[in-house]
Amino acid sequence: MKAGGHMPKKRPNIPESVKRQIRQRCGFGCVICGLPLYEYEHIVEWASVKRHDPNEMTLLCPTHHAEKTRGLLPVAEVNSANQDPFNYRSGRPEAFPLRYSGDSCLVSMGGGTWRQDFTQDATVPLLVIRGCSVIEVKRQDERLLLSLRIYSKQVKLLLQIAENELTFSASSWDVELVGRKLTIRGGVRDILAQIEFRTPDEIVITRGVFAFGGSQIRVEPDHIFLQEYNIRMEGYSARTNGGSALRFD
Repeated sequence: MKAGGHMPKKRPNIPESVKRQIRQRCGFGCVICGLPLYEYEHIVEWASVKRHDPNEMTLLCPTHHAEKTRGLLPVAEVNSANQDPFNYRSGRPEAFPLRYSGDSCLVSMGGGTWRQDFTQDATVPLLVIRGCSVIEVKRQDERLLLSLRIYSKQVKLLLQIAENELTFSASSWDVELVGRKLTIRGGVRDILAQIEFRTPDEIVITRGVFAFGGSQIRVEPDHIFLQEYNIRMEGYSARTNGGSALRFD
C-alpha cells in the first residue's frame, strides 16, 4: 500500500480486440522467430506508457520475451522485427513441435471418439477419404507421430501437422493458441477450425474440414457431416489395434 492509504492501481487486462489486432499484425507468432507460443509484450514497458495500444505492442515467444526483459534483446531489434514479422517475412510460420508418446492414441472429433492401440511400431491411418489417409498416427521408438490436414469449407488449407510438426497459414484472419487449444477464425464469431492438443496421447478436434478428391467431411462440436452423401454421424466410438477406424471411399 502506498503512503496515504491508496492501493496501487491494478494493471487492466488487454482487451480481446487489442490482442487480435496484435496477432494479425505480427503473423500469429513471435516477431523474432515465428514461434506460435507467444506473449503479448509492450515494446516500451507498461510502467512507462500505462496503456494497451496495439501499435505499441508485439508478440514475443517466452525466450525472446525473457531476453528483452533482461536487457539482452535490444528494443531497436524488437522494433525492427515488429515492422517486418518473421512469419510474414519468411512466408510460412515456424513449425511448432507437438510432444506425443506412448502405446495408444485417442482421437475425439465431432462428438465421437476412437482409440488406436499399438503393440509394435507401425503407421496406421485413422481417417481415410477416397483412399487418402487424412489423419494418421505412427508409433516409432515409443513416440507417437501425428499427421493431419484441416481445411476451410472452401477447401483452403488452414493447418497441417506432419509427424508432430504443426504449421498453419499466416494468411488466416486470426490464429490463436491459448494453453493447449488452437483456434483459427474467419471473422469475430466465425470459427473455422479448433483443435486441442492433450499430450501425451489425445487430440480433440472440435471444428474443421477434412477433404480429398472433391469429398469433404465437416467436423462440428457434436457431429461429423459427410457433405457428398448428406450423412450426419454423432456419438460413434471405435477402438482398433490395426487398420483404419473410419474409411470413406
